[in-house]
Amino acid sequence: MRKYFKYFLYLYVLIGYSLSNAGSYDDFINALHFDRPEVIQKLLARGFDPNTPNEKGIPGLLVALQSESPKSALVLAQHPLTQVNAENRLGETPLMLAAIHNQIELAKVLIARGADVNRQGWTPLHYAATRGHRDMMRLLLDHEAYIDSEAANGTTPLMMAAYSAPALAVKFLLEEGADPTLTNNGNSTALDLALHGDHQQSAFYIRAFTESWYIQNPIKE
Repeated sequence: MRKYFKYFLYLYVLIGYSLSNAGSYDDFINALHFDRPEVIQKLLARGFDPNTPNEKGIPGLLVALQSESPKSALVLAQHPLTQVNAENRLGETPLMLAAIHNQIELAKVLIARGADVNRQGWTPLHYAATRGHRDMMRLLLDHEAYIDSEAANGTTPLMMAAYSAPALAVKFLLEEGADPTLTNNGNSTALDLALHGDHQQSAFYIRAFTESWYIQNPIKE
């Protein structure tokens, strides 16, 4: 009889533990979607894994960023066990998403925790340049971001800014030393992309800096 009692006791404890974990998981996912950092902090204090993925396999930090839950994302980014270079199915990292959404404080935390500023393919600087976030671009460049980094198709941050960002973002990158003469795999320069988008002010800056670039870097015959 005592043997069976122990068995039922273990079973009761196991079921209770499973239900508790299931409840914690649901609380975690809901907190990510509705930006409830206080819930996440309590779960983490109890030992909950900050890298727990959602039902699609996306780690918590990326879920918070994709759900536009900045406070929850910051709590997770600050946790010492959080994997700050995790990627979603598009190959995007937390720092890339922070860059495109101009979340400066989050980006600082991620960089301090070892997030990759330079990586193969699309980089955080590409993402910041796409929206013309100059403060974010400055932060990345101050942490050794390569200004002429090329995506797989040869696109540079300057090209992204020329195609879609305000002209002052283009001017900023040019002033920081971006090369206006580079071409992507489609043989388009930043100037071509600016003209394609009818961004005349950006085109003006690029022409001026291109002329200056050739003066400083004459073609050797």
